[in-house]
Amino acid sequence: MSDNLGRLKSLEDRNQARDEFVKARGREMLQRIFTLFGDRGRELLSLSDIKSLVKPTSETFVGIKTVAIDLIVGSEDRYGDFSRSFLPKRRHTSERWVNIRLAHLKGIHLPLVKLYELGGVYFVRDGNHRISVAKRFGGRYIDAEVTSLGSKITLDPDNTRQDIKERIIELEKREFYSKTGLDKLRPRGKLTFSEAGRYGEILEHIRTYPSCLQEMRHEEIPVEEGMLAWYDEFFFPIITVIEEERVLRRFPGRTAADLYVWIVKHQKEMAKTYQHMSSIRSVVRNFSLKYGKNFIQKGQKLLHRLIRGVGERER
Repeated sequence: MSDNLGRLKSLEDRNQARDEFVKARGREMLQRIFTLFGDRGRELLSLSDIKSLVKPTSETFVGIKTVAIDLIVGSEDRYGDFSRSFLPKRRHTSERWVNIRLAHLKGIHLPLVKLYELGGVYFVRDGNHRISVAKRFGGRYIDAEVTSLGSKITLDPDNTRQDIKERIIELEKREFYSKTGLDKLRPRGKLTFSEAGRYGEILEHIRTYPSCLQEMRHEEIPVEEGMLAWYDEFFFPIITVIEEERVLRRFPGRTAADLYVWIVKHQKEMAKTYQHMSSIRSVVRNFSLKYGKNFIQKGQKLLHRLIRGVGERER
C-alpha cells in the first residue's frame, strides 16, 4: 500500500512539474507576443559574444558565492533556450526542467551552479535549468562556483548587447583620442563607429601611412605630421566621396567611418582583381552597388524578422 501511495505521489509530482513547465513556457510566449518586433532586451546574452566586445583581461577562480539571480544576464551555451528572466523558450528543455523541479519538490540538494562574473554581472557556465526553476518559484539568490573575468567596464543587469557595444565603442574612442590627440588637431573629424574594434584598425592605418610618405619623400616623417597627412590626404577625401555619393542611405545604422574601413579593404580587393588602382569614387560606387541595401532588401529584412519571431514562438 505504501509503495503504491509513493508511486502515486511521484506521478502527481511529475504531472505538477510538467504543468508548471507548460505555464512557464506559455508565460514566455505571451511576453514575446506582446513585443511584436522582438524586444532584444528580453534575450539572454551570449557569453562569447559579450567577451568578444569586452575582451576580458584575466580569468580568476573566486570560489563559492551567493549570487543574486537578477544579476545573471547570460549564458555560455544556452542563451537561446531561455529568456532574460530565465523562462524556458524551447520544448526540448522540458525533461531537464521537469526533473529539476521534481528535485525541488522532494527537497533534494542539487550541485552548485557554475557562473562567470564579468563587469559585475553573471553568465551561466553550468546550471541554466536550475536557475530557471529557482527563479520561477521565487528564488532571489543562488549559491554558485564563480570564476571572475577581468573587465575595463562595469556592466548593468539591464544592459542589452547594444548597450554594452556602445559603451565599449565609447571607451575605445576615449582611448584612441587620448593616444592620438586627433580630436584637438582635427576637431571636426568624423571618426565615429557603429562597431567595436574599429579604432584599433584606424590606429594601424595611422601607423603605416607615414611609411608610404617616407618612401615617396625620401625623408623621415614625424608621427604627428604623418597622422595629419593620413587624415587630410587619405581619410577625409574618402569620407567626402561617401557623402557626395550619398552611400550611407544604402547602409542603415552605419557611419561614414564604418564605410571608410570597408572601402579601404574593398579598394585592395579591386586592385588585386583588376591589376590596377581605381579612383576612390569608382571604388565607393562599386562598393555601394555590391554591398548596399536597396528599398526592397530593407523590406525583406523586416519581413524576415517578423517571420523569425513567429517561428520562435512555435518551437
